[in-house]
Amino acid sequence: MPLSEETRKKERKRIATMVIDLVKERGSEISFATAQTESGLSRSRFEWVFADYDDLFDAVAGIWLAPHMEVMEKVLDADLPPIRKMYEFFRKRFVISRDRWRADPHNFTMICEMGAANFERVRSYVDLADHYLCEIIVQAQAEGYFAGLEIDETLSLINQMLANYTIPDALIYLGDKLNEEKLARIVDTIFIGLSKEAGDEAKGLNTIRVATS
Repeated sequence: MPLSEETRKKERKRIATMVIDLVKERGSEISFATAQTESGLSRSRFEWVFADYDDLFDAVAGIWLAPHMEVMEKVLDADLPPIRKMYEFFRKRFVISRDRWRADPHNFTMICEMGAANFERVRSYVDLADHYLCEIIVQAQAEGYFAGLEIDETLSLINQMLANYTIPDALIYLGDKLNEEKLARIVDTIFIGLSKEAGDEAKGLNTIRVATS
């Protein structure tokens, strides 16, 4: 007898959570076959829940990234000035990753390696974060920041400047060199000087010129 869609959703969550726990316990990525064996489901029932490994990974990524998605949406809905909103947008996600890294560096590294190996499966989360950041950029531009820059250009520049606070792997290499105080200074600097114009309306001055040779 086929299971209901509600039961399928519950099983997806249960098994994906189990896989995350197994990665931590065994210190290695869990294969589709191992997940099926450990789930307690028959092969046919398991394949009804998950079509393939990619489908399983999607469920695992959804659980792992759920806290990040939640804080992004809360910040986006918050009544904050754009500079504070952008800071919190990056800070809250960074704190989640930092706390996970501090709690279990090896497991954190394993999860990062899984994410890197399956990046195309998490690209939609990256794209959604960019979409949310664009909304903050629009709010900032309405108040005179980032003068003369297109939204996409501003997005690209900000992402490059703050990459170490959004790419989890950075914690593996930089550790406690990354902190909230430095993040605040970077965001402050972005709002002071990121523009394509000079003068009061630009909220800063561009004094560096790109060399032509």
